[in-house]
Amino acid sequence: MRVLGLTGSIGMGKSTTAKMFAEAGIPVYDADATVHRLYEGEAVAAIEAAFPGTTVDGKVDRTLLSSRVVHDRDAMQRLERIVHPMLRAHHQQFLDDAEKSGAPVAVVDIPLLYETGGEKRVDAVVVVSTTPDVQRERILARDGMTPEKLDAILTKQMPDEEKRRRADFVVDTSHGLEPVRERIRDILTEVAKLPRRREENR
Repeated sequence: MRVLGLTGSIGMGKSTTAKMFAEAGIPVYDADATVHRLYEGEAVAAIEAAFPGTTVDGKVDRTLLSSRVVHDRDAMQRLERIVHPMLRAHHQQFLDDAEKSGAPVAVVDIPLLYETGGEKRVDAVVVVSTTPDVQRERILARDGMTPEKLDAILTKQMPDEEKRRRADFVVDTSHGLEPVRERIRDILTEVAKLPRRREENR
């Protein structure tokens, strides 16, 4: 089985691309969705102990937690020390299950793949991209998003140009869904021919 890392900066169309891989019958691991589940169960007690008052009705309140860690590097690292081992365990379980199912390819959807060294744990990287104008338009249409928030998010992410340069495959979402579907079909054909290069994630 080959493992594809799917990444892309905010507003590039990564979630839509991930759905299309799933529609093509490929198992997809969604890191963000896994964090959501952890914040509703497994991670709640540890996060409340580290950041008292950030859980409500037995779930982590993401807004309260964000306000505690977003501008505090030490707090962010404390949070990562809680969440990352749990994420790694879920990630490995997904890969084990995908391998057992006989899937030829599995996709791991990880927003900060390059920023966290995740490219070492996949066989190839797919970067989802669009033009800067389309990206800003998509993001600023979201509820609660402001130009200031957007700029703060973008400063934490590797520039799109650098991601594209390092990628094995690029998916351009600027021209609608059908070209994306075609590109996914091409990628799935190509990735099956690639050598395995990932390091084990245990």
